[in-house]
Amino acid sequence: MSENKPTTGSTWIDPDDAPEITADFFEQADEYIGDKLIRRGRPRKPNPKTQVTLRLNPEVVEFFKSTGDGWQTRMNDILEAFVSDARAGHSKPPAKVDKNDVRGDGKRA
Repeated sequence: MSENKPTTGSTWIDPDDAPEITADFFEQADEYIGDKLIRRGRPRKPNPKTQVTLRLNPEVVEFFKSTGDGWQTRMNDILEAFVSDARAGHSKPPAKVDKNDVRGDGKRA
C-alpha cells in the first residue's frame, strides 16, 4: 500500500510581508473606464508617416548609410526640404530622364 506523502507546508504568507503599494505601482497599473482599457504611452500622431517600398541606386543608399545612424531620417528631411522649396517655386524637379539613357549623358549606350 502506498504511503501518504507528508504535507509540504503552508502556502500562507503573512500580509505584513507584502510589498508596500506606492504611487509608482499605480502609475504602472492598467486603467479601465467601465470595460474599456485606457491606452497608455505616446499618443498617436495626427499625421503619421507613410511606409513605402522604394528602390534606390546603391550609391545613394551607401552615401546616406555612411553618414551614420538616423540616415533614413536625414534622407526624409532632405526630401521634405526639396518639396518645400519646390512648392515655394525655388527649385524645380529634374527633367524626366530617358529610360534608354543608361550613361546619364543624354547619349544612348
